[in-house]
Amino acid sequence: MANFTLHDETTAPAEAQPLLEKSKKANGRIPGLHAVMAEAPGLLDAYNHVHAQFMNSSLTAEEKTVVWQAVNVEQNCHYCVPAHTAIAKMMKVDDTISNALRDETPLPTAKLEALRTFTLLVVRNRGMLEDTDTQAFLDAGFTQRQILEVILGVSQKVMSNYTNHFANTPVDKVFQPFAWTKAS
Repeated sequence: MANFTLHDETTAPAEAQPLLEKSKKANGRIPGLHAVMAEAPGLLDAYNHVHAQFMNSSLTAEEKTVVWQAVNVEQNCHYCVPAHTAIAKMMKVDDTISNALRDETPLPTAKLEALRTFTLLVVRNRGMLEDTDTQAFLDAGFTQRQILEVILGVSQKVMSNYTNHFANTPVDKVFQPFAWTKAS
C-alpha cells in the first residue's frame, strides 16, 4: 500500500494550494480527503466542482444523502460514510434515513427506497440498466433530469471513495463519532 501525503497549504503542489485554502476557509480545516486529493490538483478541483454541481441539483437534501450514502456503503468507504453522516446532520436530514442507509435497512418512504435501488443498480451495472428498472425509478416520481443527477452524484463518490481506498484516508476528528464498518 502506498503512503499518501496529507497535504496542507504549504506542502501541496502550487496548483492545489489555493484549493486547500478555499477548503480550509469553507470547513474551518482541511478535510483529510482534500489533503490527499491535493497531490493531484486536477482531481481536487474536479471533485469540488462536481460536488458543487450535485449540491445544486434538483434532488432534496434527503435524496442527495440517499445517493451519496448508497454509493458510500456499497463501495465500503470507511471515510465517506462517517463524513456524509455528519453532512446529513448539517443538512437536517432525519437520523432514521442516515441510520437506514448506514445499516442497509429499509428507508422510511417508498420513493427514497426507489432512489437507493436505482442508485445501486447504476453502480452495480455500470449504468446499463433494464428499461423496467429505469421506468420503476420514473414511476416512483423521479424525472429524466434526476437520472442524470444520480450519475453526477455517483461520479462524485467514485472520485472520493476510490481515493480513500488507495490512501486509507484517516477519518477526520469531527467525523469520528460517526465511524462506520460495513455489516457482514
